[in-house]
Amino acid sequence: MSDIFSKLRTQLDLQEWPNVYLFLFISPNNHETLSKVTSMFDDSADVKLTKSKTGRFVSVKVKELMLDVDSIIEKYEKMAKVKGVIAM
Repeated sequence: MSDIFSKLRTQLDLQEWPNVYLFLFISPNNHETLSKVTSMFDDSADVKLTKSKTGRFVSVKVKELMLDVDSIIEKYEKMAKVKGVIAM
């Protein structure tokens, strides 16, 4: 596990799992990137996309039932590999 996620892990360990978790990302507004982002979540996840004022970016809010802290960290690590996507 990367050190950049150690603080997040500490905070998440205080909660009970499984639980619904809210992921927030900023993505460039192009089909390829948005497809990569949304495909990382289950079909049952609640995904909301909101375009920025200029339309260049999209705010991605995803609520998904997560089983444990490791699965959350794993999603963030995978998302970090998608060019242009910023985790909030």
